[in-house]
This record gives sequence, C-alpha cells and structure tokens, in this order.
Amino acid sequence: MPVHGMLMYWASLPLAQHLHQKEQFDCIDAHFVYPDGFAAVRLGRNLGLPAVVSARGSDINLYSSFRAIRPMLRWTLLHADGAIAVSDDLKNKIIALGIPESKIRVISNGVDAERFQPRDAKSARKQLGLPEEGSIAVSVGSLIESKGHHLLIAAIAELARSFPQLRLYILGEGAYRSTLEQLVREKKMQDRIFLFGTRPNEELSLWFSVADLSCLMSSREGWPNVVSEALACGTPVLATRAGGIPEIISSPDLGMLVERNVQSIVVGLERALTKPWNRAEIARHSRSRSWDAVAAEVEAFLQSTIPAES
Repeated sequence: MPVHGMLMYWASLPLAQHLHQKEQFDCIDAHFVYPDGFAAVRLGRNLGLPAVVSARGSDINLYSSFRAIRPMLRWTLLHADGAIAVSDDLKNKIIALGIPESKIRVISNGVDAERFQPRDAKSARKQLGLPEEGSIAVSVGSLIESKGHHLLIAAIAELARSFPQLRLYILGEGAYRSTLEQLVREKKMQDRIFLFGTRPNEELSLWFSVADLSCLMSSREGWPNVVSEALACGTPVLATRAGGIPEIISSPDLGMLVERNVQSIVVGLERALTKPWNRAEIARHSRSRSWDAVAAEVEAFLQSTIPAES
C-alpha cells in the first residue's frame, strides 16, 4: 500500500501528459486523498496544474492510523492547492494532521430528489413482495464489521417480545455475510431478520418508503449518502454519532442518535418505533440540497485555485 500512490502516478503520467497537450486542462480534481489524491498532486506538479483533493471518509478516518500512510496523507494535503471535506468532522481531522484550515472547504453531499422521494408505503410493500402488516426497519450498507449490522441484529432480537411483528431487512453484500447469517440463526430470528443482498440504487426509495425506520450503526463514516437518501424519502433514521452523521441528523425531528452498543440501540429502537414522526416534513427538509448545488460549490472552489491568466 505505501507504493500505491507512486504506482498510480507513474501509470497515469503518460496518458495525463497526452491528454493535457490535447485538451489543455485547467486543474485536476481528485477524490480520496490516498492513493488517488497523492497521484493527482504529483501529476499537477509535473503538468504545472493546480490539484484539489477531496476527503471522502476512510482515507482520513482509517488510513491516518497507518504509520506508513499517514505521512503521505499529510504530504498530499499540504501540497494540494485545496482540499474538500464532505463534513466538518473530516475537516477537523484534516486540521489535526497539521493542515492549515484556510486550505479546506467543507462541501457536504447532496441527494437526488427525483430518485429519492416518498412513495406510497402499501404499494411499495406490494412491489417488493413484503407482508402488508408489521413494522419494518432497514439497514443499507456493505456487510462489513464497521457498519454494525451485528449490533442491530442483536438489538432486534432483544425486542422480539415487545415488537412481535417487527422485521429487519439488511441490504448489502460483503465478507461479513456468513458471520451475520450465523448470528441470525443463533438468535433464532430467521423469520424476522433478512439479508437481501445488494439492491439496485433505484429500488432503495421503495425500501425507505416501506420502512418505519432506517438504521446505520457505523463505527466510522464521512457523509453517508444512505442517511440523506432515507430522510429524503421521509424515513426517520436511527444512527450512531460516527463522522458526519450528526451533521445530517441535525434535529430530533429527523431521527435519533445512539451509542454503538446493543443496549443503546435497543433503547433507541423502542423510542423511534413508538414516536410519531412527521414524514412529510422530514422529506421536505432533507430534499433541499441537490447535487446541482454541490456541483456549483465544487466548481467555484476549483475556479478559486486556477491562476487568473489561465
């Protein structure tokens, strides 16, 4: 991994030089600080172009703990002409690496309001082949330990008696599947908890619309789109305080934040499943930030790094 940045730079340099001669670029926009951003900053220095890098989450939350990678993150951020963070949480972590605050712009993610909007729950249940009755919780994310599906499964099992008709649908795929399936069997929850695998993005609005609650029990995040997308469908969210999640769930009218342990999740589920939510207001609030607005902010920041004579 310590050589990935240089390998990416060397491999892309001939093509970047060729394309720049042909198109005359104004700047380089790179996402994920290492190795992509590292390679981009090197390309910028070679081609005489400004380079902006965007921190997405794991590049700062996880990679900064790797002794061999942390110096490369710092080098990239120090030599980039600007850095974009998708949340204030990531911005603060970048500053902690010794990067001047003046170089960093926070530009949060948006949501596709055409794709993610409230749909008729009864019709959506029918389309997805789900039972007409009973409460539904969904959890969308890769089947990896950091997403916390195992904690949610354990919490749902504890609520089996008090919420006898509650079902959990986990949407995603990953190496942790067999572990989660075994946990479901151990808890004897095969008729209550279902691992549906990866679903098409365009189908997610149906899942959020049938759900009484969307859950995300992550240990680390940047700005998880799945939270914004659930809220845009009018679905309240129960989530941990990881990364930028508290910046999305900025009001108790949008959802609830819990600690990353089974007992806290149980209490949060009980409260969230019995609270009367204004789903129309949740959707209205959460659909206001479009990807067009995000693009305009990114473009303005890129423009600010380009010399006037360009």
